[in-house]
Amino acid sequence: MATWKNLDTLASYSKLAELKGHVNIADAMAGEKGAERVKKYSTPMAAGLTYNYAAKQVDETVLDALAKLADETELIDKFQELYNGAVINTGEKRMVLHHLARTQLGEDVVVDGVNKRDFYVEQQKKAADFANKVHAGEITNENGEKFTTVVQIGIGGSDLGPRALYIALENWAKANNTSKMEAKFISNVDPDDAAAVLASVDLAHALFIVAHSIFVLVSKSGTTLETLTNESFVKDALKNAGLDASKHMIAVTSETSPLAKSDSYLTAIFMDDYIGGRYSSVSGVGGAILSLAFGPEVFAQILDGAAAEDKLATNKNILENPDMLDALIGVYERNVQGYPATAV
Repeated sequence: MATWKNLDTLASYSKLAELKGHVNIADAMAGEKGAERVKKYSTPMAAGLTYNYAAKQVDETVLDALAKLADETELIDKFQELYNGAVINTGEKRMVLHHLARTQLGEDVVVDGVNKRDFYVEQQKKAADFANKVHAGEITNENGEKFTTVVQIGIGGSDLGPRALYIALENWAKANNTSKMEAKFISNVDPDDAAAVLASVDLAHALFIVAHSIFVLVSKSGTTLETLTNESFVKDALKNAGLDASKHMIAVTSETSPLAKSDSYLTAIFMDDYIGGRYSSVSGVGGAILSLAFGPEVFAQILDGAAAEDKLATNKNILENPDMLDALIGVYERNVQGYPATAV
């Protein structure tokens, strides 16, 4: 079993700390040296992408120190423990299983008799089936008209992840004829946010998703209160428009939530304690809105690409593991170089 120690107790970290300011990046990137550096400091990612770190203040000496740090901290061993179901989130005594929404890298992870990979795939299929029925006009509003807009009501990570993916893919989807429904997001408890979204949609043709996570990061984000407040605001707007809110809403929630069996929603797609808000773009939260917006096939492609990247993250060679390399460079930049922020 991997052991956990503070960085400042590690010999490899002490060596790394001696390399502050080791590389003059302006000089390293100048002229032909820079061109060669761009070619050299690059490693393949999944789906044909490339991680290029030529502009980072590293060289072979720093990279060697980072590799030694990875070895001493047992990074790959800890990642293996994570994807095999160890309780990595010790603060909340929870496993961390977002990778299982994308692929299975190791052993079966079974909780209370439930295989978690099977559970996540089942919820993805449920979201896909619902989206297909909406797109085909099998699920309509009370007047038998097709839905044209999907609005997610959520907050924190449950909003940011799916919203970022929607914004990133919106123009691509339109250009490739995979845009099924326009998506909008309500995430701010300030009523102006919800009012602005509602003013921009045709309520009779809108489908509202209540991304309701009463347990994920609730102590940090106050998710329950803010999401319920916005849900109430939306329900009032639907009622005032003469519409039945239960014909316009689905819930993304836990199986034990009061929303799970409520007849106030067209259906409920389930999530659990083991995928935190920041990773919810690959859980039922992202599965619901992105399948409705772009189609289940596009969401499946997102999962496949993430799964391919997950497999790269198991490589012990940091120069062939872009995820671990970027994380290690981040430690060097923050803890050794003292940079206060990272630009993405």
